[in-house]
Amino acid sequence: MRRDIFQAIADPTRRAIITLIAVQAMTPNAIAENFHTTRQSVSKHLRILTECELVKQEQQGREIYYSLQIQKMKEIDKWLEQFRKIWETRFNQLDKVLATMKKQRK
Repeated sequence: MRRDIFQAIADPTRRAIITLIAVQAMTPNAIAENFHTTRQSVSKHLRILTECELVKQEQQGREIYYSLQIQKMKEIDKWLEQFRKIWETRFNQLDKVLATMKKQRK
């Protein structure tokens, strides 16, 4: 089953994994040390993140390191941008209303 990036980031554990590996590449064992769950559970989350191309694997000797795929994160940001514009417009409108109300009080 092919998941999309929004299904991947819907899970809090996967979001926490993304936060961890955003700073530096990590092995599955190093990632698992940050959670109260099994190594197998972390591996499942990593597999989903890899399927969605949010993380990439890199073999270094006997270890596999996972790191964040910045391009995919930009897709999420691009999608959110449309909402930022809406929110900014609404906040600007609210500022105008509040300024008008403040003037009317004086």
